[in-house]
Amino acid sequence: MSKEKLTDYEFNQKHLLGLADYSADDLRYVLEQAKTFREVLDRPVPKVPTLRDKTIVNLFYENSTRTRLSFELAQKRMGADVVNFSAGTSSAKKGESLKDTIQNISSMKIDMVVSRHESPGVPHFLTRCVDAAIINAGDGAHEHPTQALLDIFTMQQIYPEMKGKKVAIIGDISHSRVVRSNIIGLKKLGADVVVCGPKSLMPVFVETMDVDVSYDIDETLAWCDIAMALRIQMERITGGTDLFPSLREYHETFGIKMSHLEKYPNFTVMHPGPINRGVEMESLVADSDRAVILNQVTNGVAVRMAILYLLSGGSRML
Repeated sequence: MSKEKLTDYEFNQKHLLGLADYSADDLRYVLEQAKTFREVLDRPVPKVPTLRDKTIVNLFYENSTRTRLSFELAQKRMGADVVNFSAGTSSAKKGESLKDTIQNISSMKIDMVVSRHESPGVPHFLTRCVDAAIINAGDGAHEHPTQALLDIFTMQQIYPEMKGKKVAIIGDISHSRVVRSNIIGLKKLGADVVVCGPKSLMPVFVETMDVDVSYDIDETLAWCDIAMALRIQMERITGGTDLFPSLREYHETFGIKMSHLEKYPNFTVMHPGPINRGVEMESLVADSDRAVILNQVTNGVAVRMAILYLLSGGSRML
């Protein structure tokens, strides 16, 4: 879709529960809007009052650094009133249910809820409890849609047209919510996707998602334009490292090393964070000019500003 057509596009989404609910044109519209907000972040005063008089609750039942700070910064850059909820210091510790918590918060007249929870499906549940717009900031191992959007936005800074681009996602495919959202979004935009990792960390569901599977990192890196490494989700793996011999052996078999960058000079390195240096990749790889990991973090603020704007009722291209 051309930029001219996007200008007149009708974006009718009320929530962002997952990229499965968004069409390819919805994704393109969000990503085009994010370009404007990325330009805002480069201004001497990186603020726009587009969410003035809006109240947003960050409802986080799981630990988070990048995602929570990114959303909060995006909200404040846009002039919103922000309320941060942490389950560890709330009445949830006293046994209050999620439904009662969100309905009590909603009675304070809020407009939007950014939700992170360890259980898949919680954002969908919240839509049945309150009238506010719901944004999924990660639900269990299900989806993490804003992370995928910022990843794709970062890829488009290198390759404006994603159709036919080769993206490899390497690591703990079974337990990652990032991988599912990225696969959905990338496939809708026409990219080719390979997932690579140990057989013990390769879920059955990838067979239904129109991606290729590789167990050879050299084969994968020789093929791809972009290599996205994922961390081992130790907190979701029952029995610790029983699914592979050791972190050291994992790094030797599936870690991205400087020798790979020398051998395969054309792929870009990405990582959704947090990075476990010496596991998913060598420290020198993360700090190399082939890595765009810090760009992903900056772009995350712009993408989340775009989503907040659109779901707050913004209906035109800025």
